[in-house]
Amino acid sequence: MLNIKIVSWAAGTFTSVSFILCVIYGLVTPESIHMHQFLEIVLPAFEWISVGSFFLGLIESFAWGAYIGLVYVPIYNFFYKRWGSATA
Repeated sequence: MLNIKIVSWAAGTFTSVSFILCVIYGLVTPESIHMHQFLEIVLPAFEWISVGSFFLGLIESFAWGAYIGLVYVPIYNFFYKRWGSATA
C-alpha cells in the first residue's frame, strides 16, 4: 500500500526539480533546441522567462506532481487490495 502524502510530495518535488532543470537547460542552450514552448503550453500563464513567471511555473509544476500522486495512489491501492495481497 502506498502513502498518499509521501507519494504526492515526492511527485511534486520531482516535477519541480524537473522544471528547474528544464529552465536551466533552456537558459544555457540556443533557443532552437530547448522546449520553452512546451512549458508555455502545459503550464497556464507561464511565459518564458521572468522571475515571476519562473516562480509561477515552479508552483504549477509542483501542483501537477501532487495531482498525479493524489490520483495515482488511490488507484494503485485499490488494485493492490484487489489483486496484490493475494499469493498464488
